[in-house]
Amino acid sequence: MATHTDIEGGGWVGKLPRVMAPYAILARLDRPIGAWLLFLPGLWSILLSRAPWPETLRLIVLFGIGSVVMRSAGCVVNDVWDRKIDRLVARTAGRPLASGALSVRQAAVFLAGLLCIGLAILLSLNGRAQILGASSLILVALYPAAKRVTWWPQAMLGITFGFGAPLGYVAATRHFDLAALLLYLAVFFWILGYDTIYAHQDREDDALVGVRSTARLFAETSQPFLAVCFALTVGLLVASGVLAGLSGWFLVVLVLPAGLLAREVLALDVNDPGLCLALFKSNKWVGLAVGLALVAGRL
Repeated sequence: MATHTDIEGGGWVGKLPRVMAPYAILARLDRPIGAWLLFLPGLWSILLSRAPWPETLRLIVLFGIGSVVMRSAGCVVNDVWDRKIDRLVARTAGRPLASGALSVRQAAVFLAGLLCIGLAILLSLNGRAQILGASSLILVALYPAAKRVTWWPQAMLGITFGFGAPLGYVAATRHFDLAALLLYLAVFFWILGYDTIYAHQDREDDALVGVRSTARLFAETSQPFLAVCFALTVGLLVASGVLAGLSGWFLVVLVLPAGLLAREVLALDVNDPGLCLALFKSNKWVGLAVGLALVAGRL
């Protein structure tokens, strides 16, 4: 398996002052796909709620900003936990904490600033959403430990990274119902699938350092596993939309993201890390296509 890194030090990040660039890389601002994938479950649930359009748009803006901030905070927590392991993995050895470009103390101060911004956004939501959002910090703190104790850290990521689904719905409606639960489950299986693809980049290095993952668990048999995950995603999305009273246009447009997910399964080569990264990133378009289906269903 070829040695590679997903750090993108060029572009606008490469033009930052030297003192700022490590923080941007630590926050993964050079790789916005994580912020997109954190934002999309919230977008889905806000659209599913069928709240009035002015409130829908307000929440989408808040969740967009919050996703960038909280994804950055989660990356800081993850890198503090994993800095010693990251030094041993080709893809992650250049991360600021693993390489020594930043200290743990500097990362902690940066994390505090990010959490303050996140708190300001959280306080703009209703009381029930505030309680739900605050509880998600427990999941964020626990996730990095999952890969040390279970073969299913991707499942823990699904619960954690998908938390925008219940949060967005409660922020829009002040309650949580069966349609919202089914949407959360759809998000869970979507994340379980796409993060398994992502984890194949590190499968050999993870085996050497003892890190567990569904990519190592299923290895060459990952395609059937992904097919099940993505089939459940689409099926649960259908059930959620029907329960929420969306129009038939939702089902029509949902064919597009279903096709994109099928393409990921068929194209997967678990021994090609570059392809795995590209397929993982393509889930931004899957998520936006689901969002388009939800908008169509509100017409």
